[in-house]
Amino acid sequence: MSKAVKQKEELSFEESLKRLEEIVETLETGNAPLEESIKLYEEGMTLAKSCMTRLNEAKLKLKKIQKNAGGALEETDIEN
Repeated sequence: MSKAVKQKEELSFEESLKRLEEIVETLETGNAPLEESIKLYEEGMTLAKSCMTRLNEAKLKLKKIQKNAGGALEETDIEN
């Protein structure tokens, strides 16, 4: 596994999001050469997919705790 790939896998959600924001800013300026822009775009798409996957996983883990009719606490899945 390449070092660049390993580093991306080790980034936290927050680090990935920050890097994605940096890439967007760079691409929006339009000052990067074509080859660099393509590499940045590819990296950004990978980061965006990773962030979405992590968000979806977190959403599945979230539970809403509420009291049932008998007053006992129970876990229920959150609703969209």
